[in-house]
Amino acid sequence: MKLWEKDFEINHEIEQFTVGRDREMDLYLARYDVLGSMAHITMLESIGLLTADELRQLLAALRDIYALCLKGEFVIEDDVEDVHSQVELMLTRRLGDMGKKIHSGRSRNDQVLVDLKLFTRQQIKDIAEEVKTLFDELIAKSEQYKEVLMPGYTHLQVAMPSSFGLWFGAYAESLADDMLFLQAAYRMTNRNPLGSAAGYGSSFPLNRSMTTQLLGFDSMDYNVVYAQMGRGKMERNVAFAMATIAGTLAKLAFDACLFNSQNFSFVHLPKECTTGSSIMPHKKNPDVFELIRAKSNKLQALPQQVMLIMNNLPCGYFRDLQIIKEVFLPAFDELKDCLRMAAYIIHRMSVNEKILDNPLYDPMFSVEEVNRLAAAGMPFRDAYKKVGLDIEAGRFVADKHIHHTHEGSIGNLCNDRIVALMEQTLEGFCFQRMTEAEKALLG
Repeated sequence: MKLWEKDFEINHEIEQFTVGRDREMDLYLARYDVLGSMAHITMLESIGLLTADELRQLLAALRDIYALCLKGEFVIEDDVEDVHSQVELMLTRRLGDMGKKIHSGRSRNDQVLVDLKLFTRQQIKDIAEEVKTLFDELIAKSEQYKEVLMPGYTHLQVAMPSSFGLWFGAYAESLADDMLFLQAAYRMTNRNPLGSAAGYGSSFPLNRSMTTQLLGFDSMDYNVVYAQMGRGKMERNVAFAMATIAGTLAKLAFDACLFNSQNFSFVHLPKECTTGSSIMPHKKNPDVFELIRAKSNKLQALPQQVMLIMNNLPCGYFRDLQIIKEVFLPAFDELKDCLRMAAYIIHRMSVNEKILDNPLYDPMFSVEEVNRLAAAGMPFRDAYKKVGLDIEAGRFVADKHIHHTHEGSIGNLCNDRIVALMEQTLEGFCFQRMTEAEKALLG
């Protein structure tokens, strides 16, 4: 079944090529296609294009289809082009010609746009929750090990004293910043394109404010041409937010792999979170963090993939945009899996509290000695030279009792303020409007 079918048949090979992976990708969107249709027909009844009894029967049938989607039993049949056609076919089989009325005042263009936005905003909510779980684990570990010192590095050379409180807390604050990008992406996503039809509106007196409210959008994409221009742009913006989170994950994963190695032995991964070697019986490999690193680096390429597909298109709809779904829709599950695995292992990770017993790390206290001499009145450059010469001559003795008090330092992590930043950003999403609207539609 094709919604555009007339009195001729398309070449079979052409059909296979143009449909591509759309049936597979549209399964991600099925429940959201139903939600969008429920809002649309409720609006159609309000402007006299459906009777109250038709609306009642159609809503009941759509709720049944929604239930199939939730149970994973919704299927797009082989001879059906896409999710929109499948839903309309199921309604027509059950309700006859009444099922054919639901498409009045819309195009598949604005239908897929609203599906993508409903799907994406839910995925953003899921990601925000997974980020918060990892964030909480990092803050907890930062507090647990805030007194344990470790080497800080520049150029991968031992540099100055750091602490596990700083290390874990740094990634927590990075995630708090990443959530600002995610919130911006959510705000751009949570605008209603429904009613833009093929990009030029409709002669029906559509009530777009009504569908905006019914679907829990913050506002609508007002200009109908711009609503269609948003296809690809929304995915690109969200992909940048996802890539930002993935960048934090990749760096964390690299550190974890490095610090877990025998050459460092800064952290210990539980054995059940590692894998072995087929030939070396002593190996406990940090495969999970290695895969998180690879998957996160792959996710950081997502904005470029989207951009290269849609970047040189003029305004209006083009079939090129279909390909974006293939890289965009599955990416959410991949990012959520990485966040989930990272939180799981961070929770079980322990640290080496005796790192500084090794004299290899004594030189990292040189700056502390320079500062002590400068505070006692010696010019900084003279103090720097004296300590440097002492190190070269083997006379330097490290004083490992350090006292840092300024904001964000070893002795003053400011974790409470980092938590406040995260909480403030989370509150700014206002997910409740979306959730309540969907519940109301589903009755």
